[in-house]
Amino acid sequence: MNKEIVIASGNKGKIKEAQEILKEYKITPMQEIGIEIDVEEDQETFIGNAIKKAKTIAKELEGKMCIADDSGIEIEYLNGFPGVYTKRWHKGTDRERNLAIIEKLKDVPKEKRKIKFVTAMAISDGNNTFSAVANIEGYVAENVKGDNGFGFDEIFELENGKTLAELLPEEKNEISARKRALETLRYELEQREFER
Repeated sequence: MNKEIVIASGNKGKIKEAQEILKEYKITPMQEIGIEIDVEEDQETFIGNAIKKAKTIAKELEGKMCIADDSGIEIEYLNGFPGVYTKRWHKGTDRERNLAIIEKLKDVPKEKRKIKFVTAMAISDGNNTFSAVANIEGYVAENVKGDNGFGFDEIFELENGKTLAELLPEEKNEISARKRALETLRYELEQREFER
């Protein structure tokens, strides 16, 4: 029986990515076991929010581990905006939010459209907590492109001109910031003995 890790997300894309990368573990969405905790993301950094979520939810799980993330984009031309407010600055759909970002960068040349996608992840059993951060860099596309992926993938353009949403899942996994953060956490899990 694989050890269970509860994931603090209802996002199907994030859950699938975690299940693919942490194959040695049973990744269970918290909603599946009736956990409905809404942790306020009020920290000043992505990592602070991820740690707060993982610890808070793990304490409700009576010893099970919880993995949580906070991620978002930082746009150089906009002084790092939206940063930790990535999910909160715009109330619309992913597409509406993406179009709003494109509008903010209207007529800005490519070399000034640098974007960084930051993923911070933390895992906790309520007592022990550790975390990892990874990022991927690119440019804000001038138009939405691609049908794969979720979130900002359709406007996150790589050096080769393709957006993350134009990549096959396995291609995206190869460069994914979430994958690198998850792999760091997997390594840490292998190195540490969590209390049971």
